[in-house]
Amino acid sequence: MSEATHPAPMLGVIGGSGVYNIDGLEETRWEAVESPFGDPSDEILLGELDGLPMAFLPRHGRGHTLPPSGVNYRANIDALKRVGVTDILSLSAVGSLREDLNPGTFVVVDQFIDRTIQRHKSFFGPGLVAHVSMARPVCGRLGDSLEAVARGQELPVVRGGTYLAMEGPQFSSLAESELYRSWGCDVVGMTNMPEAKLAREAEICYATVAMVTDFDCWHPDHEHVQVEDVIRVLTDNAAKARGLVAALARGFGERPEACPGGCDRVLDVSLITPPQARHPGALQQLDAVAGRVLDP
Repeated sequence: MSEATHPAPMLGVIGGSGVYNIDGLEETRWEAVESPFGDPSDEILLGELDGLPMAFLPRHGRGHTLPPSGVNYRANIDALKRVGVTDILSLSAVGSLREDLNPGTFVVVDQFIDRTIQRHKSFFGPGLVAHVSMARPVCGRLGDSLEAVARGQELPVVRGGTYLAMEGPQFSSLAESELYRSWGCDVVGMTNMPEAKLAREAEICYATVAMVTDFDCWHPDHEHVQVEDVIRVLTDNAAKARGLVAALARGFGERPEACPGGCDRVLDVSLITPPQARHPGALQQLDAVAGRVLDP
């Protein structure tokens, strides 16, 4: 394959502003990135760590001004693709649906159930149709790296788990919380869908570290989830999260050129609209997301 097929590896991080103040991050600058899908949540912070490029995007904007349903997930992923991101680490606050997943635990998620209902969930649509596989929605290689780094730093980490993505912004009702537990879900959050779906469509390797901030309301001792409790645990976890990101980034130069799981080539078998039927407007809109397979 040509060099253009395998761009230089670049780690992108989506999460709160508390993870951006990484020791050793140099040449930093905030850059506005235009997307045909609208405005991203914020400018993207670009920098280098030990000579390796990195990008940070505040999912809710600096100052946390966007609710989960107000995040433009398509613009965020498209913008990260445009600045050269090949791998995304998503950091998310979640509620625990299991007795043994205590606040402060880091869960390297491997599955999702999408219960969101108000969000644009695909880059593709009328004029250019595609169907990507979501059987294994996170990159196994990236998940392996995250687990190894977390264990190396002696973080309380669990590998594997199902993330129930709910619409929000309200927390779960007791009946909903019990339903999610009956489905075998491990954590509940509001932000990783359709984020993971869009990263897959954009051929970006994606993995989630879900940071448990509370027990969801199913727990008899934690029936009322309170924002101040969530923020307190997030603040306590910020330094650990920064260390996790930095350690992952420093080993990023050893990333294989091509993803062993094929995350960077999913569109090879996903486009269903033949070239002669593709709408010019759709082709233009998808120049970054799908340009690899759409360029003549």
